[in-house]
Amino acid sequence: MTAPAVSVVICVYTEDRWEDILAAVASVRAQSHPPLETLLVVDHNTALLDRLAAEYKEADGPVRVLANAGPRGLSAGRNTGVAASKGEVIAFLDDDAVAERDWLRHFAEGYADPRVLAVGGRTEPVWASGRRPPWFPAEFDWVVGCTYRGLPPGRVRVRNVLGGNASFRRTAFELAGGFAIGIGRDGDRRPLGCEETELCIRISRARPDAVLLIDDRAVIHHRVPEARERFAYFRTRTYAEGLSKALVARSVGAAKGLESERRYTTRVLPAGIARGLRDAVLARPGGAGRAGAIVAGVLGAAGGYAVGSVRARRGGARFAVPPVEVGG
Repeated sequence: MTAPAVSVVICVYTEDRWEDILAAVASVRAQSHPPLETLLVVDHNTALLDRLAAEYKEADGPVRVLANAGPRGLSAGRNTGVAASKGEVIAFLDDDAVAERDWLRHFAEGYADPRVLAVGGRTEPVWASGRRPPWFPAEFDWVVGCTYRGLPPGRVRVRNVLGGNASFRRTAFELAGGFAIGIGRDGDRRPLGCEETELCIRISRARPDAVLLIDDRAVIHHRVPEARERFAYFRTRTYAEGLSKALVARSVGAAKGLESERRYTTRVLPAGIARGLRDAVLARPGGAGRAGAIVAGVLGAAGGYAVGSVRARRGGARFAVPPVEVGG
């Protein structure tokens, strides 16, 4: 089978990440499986739009710069990229990450099975301080947009992929619509998430035989700024995750919306607490801090979920699933 043509979408919103954006695009252009095109979708920032358009005006290789055609936020930016793309597969890369050379090749290989509608990869943190904070548990690396301890290794079937390092077959959007507006991030506002989780569940409902994969050979390296290495951000992000999970549960039902989270909270996190306490007893750095952070993270997410559930019942938390005019 011929490998599918892949469009890569990178959503951007601030000139503060200028060097990161250039590095992300360079990593895509260096792929062993060359992309059909790279689309930079700029989120309501005219200065950045003009600067990127000038930067890539005469670039070798297809790099297109587009304005987000929807409301401010990551979901609408991704939907804009999908609508403008031409590839059979659409891959998404965070604007502060770089992909390893075989990233797209491993994605493309996953689509040899026609049932596969999404393939995600492994995201490794690059800590601004040079090393993981001793108190930061690997079980919560999703807080900083990275692959966390507890996900199975290899190429495995999953409920959902993680949005900053993911790809979807074009037909997935035709079946299920686009990323939900009102769940995911909006620039530097409260760090909500879960829009890719909600989309993946909709895809599986629209096509029950759909296969969604994570291949841990498809690796990207994601920069973690110093502000996100702090406990204050950890606490805020876990609370926001709870808010987002409440919206997902409202959309798809708690049974499906929290299916993976039940295993995570009953098996992965208790094992993490035990490791932390063991390390504390053995006088290893950060053991007690990691155990305490896991407990704090669970409480924060649970609190956010409770608040989000109340808001959803009262009609104060809303989101919309837009149809996407798929390009090609």
